[in-house]
Amino acid sequence: MGSHRRLAALEARYDLVIVGGGITGAGVLREAVRTGARVLLVEAGDYASGTSSWSSKLVHGGLRYLKEGQWRLTLESVRERERLRREAPGLVEPQPFLMPIYAGRKPGRALMQVGLFVYDLMAGSRKSRWLPRAAALAATPELRTEGLQGAMAYEDAQTDDARLVLRLILEAQSAGAAALNHVRAELLQEQGRVRGVRLHDRLDGSSVEVEAGVVVNATGAWAGALPGAPAGAPKLRPLRGSHLVFPAARLPLRQAVSWLHPRDGRPVFAYPWEGATLYGTTDLDHEGALETPRITSGEVAYLMEALDWQFPQLRLAAREALCSYAGVRPVVASGKDDPSAESRESALWTAPGLVGITGGKLTTFRVTAREVLAAAAREVPALVPAPEAPVLTTPAGSDPRLCGRLGAAAEALQREFPAEAVERVGDTPYRWAELRWALRHEQVARLDDLMLRRTRLGLVAPQGAAAFLPRIATLCREELGWDEARWAHELAAWQTLWQTRHAPPEIDR
Repeated sequence: MGSHRRLAALEARYDLVIVGGGITGAGVLREAVRTGARVLLVEAGDYASGTSSWSSKLVHGGLRYLKEGQWRLTLESVRERERLRREAPGLVEPQPFLMPIYAGRKPGRALMQVGLFVYDLMAGSRKSRWLPRAAALAATPELRTEGLQGAMAYEDAQTDDARLVLRLILEAQSAGAAALNHVRAELLQEQGRVRGVRLHDRLDGSSVEVEAGVVVNATGAWAGALPGAPAGAPKLRPLRGSHLVFPAARLPLRQAVSWLHPRDGRPVFAYPWEGATLYGTTDLDHEGALETPRITSGEVAYLMEALDWQFPQLRLAAREALCSYAGVRPVVASGKDDPSAESRESALWTAPGLVGITGGKLTTFRVTAREVLAAAAREVPALVPAPEAPVLTTPAGSDPRLCGRLGAAAEALQREFPAEAVERVGDTPYRWAELRWALRHEQVARLDDLMLRRTRLGLVAPQGAAAFLPRIATLCREELGWDEARWAHELAAWQTLWQTRHAPPEIDR
């Protein structure tokens, strides 16, 4: 559908309008459409372009939340992790972890065994075990050997966070929901009640007003800045998490390794992800624009200090990274000094015609979505959450990874582009057919939509996937009708974005 027709095709009124296309908004949309209600989601940027594409990519139970006594959050997270593994194989995949144990350093073996016993109990299956020193080194030869006693092995899960958001939105659309990216919203009020939204299409400049039975503010870190919104959003403490992505050949891990930073004892981890190795994370108060977080030199030094400690023989330099990325977590402020001690619980608030939601974890989006719908149903009874059912349905197929990433569309992709469906983009896990499919069917409006969210080529291929851009230009001309001038504009914008926010740090160590 051409951008000039997008707003004109909308209905005049919806039972529910969701503002915000991250994991929370996508989850609400997926659950809401199952009630039979008329539902619309709008996102000011691209889907998942805020916090939800810059997470640590882990679907985890939150082992560290046990230490902080957050039993309910841990139990909820573990159960949702297991549900997502069942419902989205190929997209949410088991991730084995090693936690090396060193003499005289926390955590000790006994404490880890107790914590992981409880963790396994919550999941309903025993996954953790002790590996003696020789077995730990056989699993990961690159580990620091000095003082190594062995390692605790346990299991969590990993995902492509942006792709998870997209699958929720696309499956909701298939079930009858409406969703638009690159559409800014401001709330409309009448006599103290939110009655709908004024929408502005950022692609063609058009505007329209839409009435709503209830509006959900799911804008995450931007929750307090939604134009026209009544007061009531909780005070947020934006926390920045920054990561480095290394070539798998330079940080060659067969499973995740988690350890405590030698400086302050914060957990850090590295693990294989999308053909590369992802390493993070920091947890710092973020100052400045929420839209453009980037890793700082201090964070680079902090991350490299821990990496050098755990893998001294690799002698990695930050400039060897494929890229860096940073995201801002919408954490509800509680006044604690230590950012890492802040709870990751979600916060919900209401006003006439409005339900607001912020905070929370990627893993527990479904639980959060159902809480939001229950609150919205007090104003629009048709929104009472439907009986619990799978949030995602993943078909079995000859290519499990493709089925996980695209759901029911995987079979159509393989039929539509059989040659490109088997041809990989260089050494990455992506197929050329995935790019063509995304351009044709997945609301790509900007080059970075394709490079950072429909695929993660901009993060896992060298130099922002520079070697593949000529062929990508051909695809964009064929599928989106971009002429030379439009491609030149998009290419320049992409190269600037990658250089300013994702280029590897130019630091020797």
